[in-house]
Amino acid sequence: MTAMTDLEIARSVHPRPIAEVAADLGLGPERIVPYGHDKAKIEPDPNQASRGKLVLVSAITPTPAGEGKTTTSVGLAQGLGAIGQKGCVVLREPSLGPCLGMKGGAAGGGRSQVIPMEDINLHFTGDFHAVTTAHNLLAAVIDNHLHFGNELNLEPRTVVWRRVIDMNDRALRHVVLGLGGRTMGIPREAGFDITAASEIMAILCLASDFADLERRLNRILIGQERGTGKGIYAEALGVTGAMAMLLRDAAKPNLVQTLEGTPAIIHGGPFANIAQGTNSVIATQTALGLADWVVTEAGFGFDLGAEKFLDIKCASAGLKPACVVLVATVRALRAHGSGDVTAGLPNLGRHLAAIEHFGLPAVVALNHFNEDTHDEVAAVRAFCTSHGVRMAICKGWAEGGSGAVELAEAVVEVGEASKADFKPLYDWSDPVTDKIEAVCHTIYGAQSVSYGRLAERHLKRIKRLGLEGLPVCIAKTASSLSDDPKGGGLPYDFDIHVREIEIASGAGFLIPICGDILRMPGLPRVPGATRMSVEADGTIRGLS
Repeated sequence: MTAMTDLEIARSVHPRPIAEVAADLGLGPERIVPYGHDKAKIEPDPNQASRGKLVLVSAITPTPAGEGKTTTSVGLAQGLGAIGQKGCVVLREPSLGPCLGMKGGAAGGGRSQVIPMEDINLHFTGDFHAVTTAHNLLAAVIDNHLHFGNELNLEPRTVVWRRVIDMNDRALRHVVLGLGGRTMGIPREAGFDITAASEIMAILCLASDFADLERRLNRILIGQERGTGKGIYAEALGVTGAMAMLLRDAAKPNLVQTLEGTPAIIHGGPFANIAQGTNSVIATQTALGLADWVVTEAGFGFDLGAEKFLDIKCASAGLKPACVVLVATVRALRAHGSGDVTAGLPNLGRHLAAIEHFGLPAVVALNHFNEDTHDEVAAVRAFCTSHGVRMAICKGWAEGGSGAVELAEAVVEVGEASKADFKPLYDWSDPVTDKIEAVCHTIYGAQSVSYGRLAERHLKRIKRLGLEGLPVCIAKTASSLSDDPKGGGLPYDFDIHVREIEIASGAGFLIPICGDILRMPGLPRVPGATRMSVEADGTIRGLS
């Protein structure tokens, strides 16, 4: 018998009416705006007190297939319900680019999914479109300003605001605008990033409320004044009110459910290798006011999404996790150990040490696959025991909440007994290079950090603009702790090379870009989109 696909599993479950799911969280009709029968927007309540415990789900260095953080997060939320705890899972929204490219959907898998799976992966409630439109409105107004006289004396060569599209398209990485004659605008070099890398997306996810979102939009750096080098910000163009209007509904978190009817809030979608990689502050704070246990995820390995979650999001919003769940798989440990799980365990150890630097307790979730052998699982458990860390096997993909009971019990036990003394890795007031090097040395294990000529120029620009007090959101590969995607699971004696440093003053962070990382992915030779189709009755095929 052929195994059911994720989409087939999702469609085998009849979702609860969204009003019932909302009622489980204590949300009445006045707090939700339904989008059909199975999803809704939540009206945030700024006066809502926080009551729940926050659980951060991260992972060891992932393989290209991923290690199942979303599946584990959903399974854990369902497992908490299975043991009588009131849980809610809070996740990012998937990007169309990876969904139609190589990675596939991002709604979990098997019996641990959020539904409606196809809607969540394809357009959802339109948040990504709103971010794309607001971002490109500012880009259009910048070029329009240059065309009609440039009253602000903006130097075109200093414009840092690119355009975005929610698609993997390498041909748009570098473009020339304004060709075709005098009426077509001022010719200049520019390019496109993917929407998940947009500063507007980062602003949406880091804003504490809508008023804060508007303030952050005003602070976006667009370029510099000719001759003086003075920063010119989006507020000067008078368009941020319209941008906020476009984001009005997108700023509200989305409510859906898991396959077992557990409430799920999904909002925002920044990548963790090129942005901060976590869902919105508004969504997380909303959930903390409605549930006893809030399970959230940070993208890629602990070195990327989780470090940024803790040093940027938590430090900015005053959040304090009760514990960290570190997802590992035998498959990934084999890969990091060149086929030997035991040889790959130091990668797990490096990430556990990183968690300890933040003063947080950890639980290792071994995401189970049928091909895992008893000896391999025993080796992982023995390693965790030797490090004083609780390990739980998670079978959420195959069994849903019942397969995550062991993990849920471990999280409750560790979280309730926790004397977490959370402290960010660095102070935002530290020099920029000190902040970069704190992450590179302590979290990645780098021997040294070098700065290219462009990065050195950018450090001077950051100082001149008075933006040294911002945290750092390092962009690098997810495939290694180093900045080399072929660097392996636990590289030694390596350097980190900072190529350039972008400024996201609206979002409130600096972006040191390391190695060859790109902010616009390309499609693989055979894109996932070539396997997808829709039948005459509306049935989608090939989405996984």
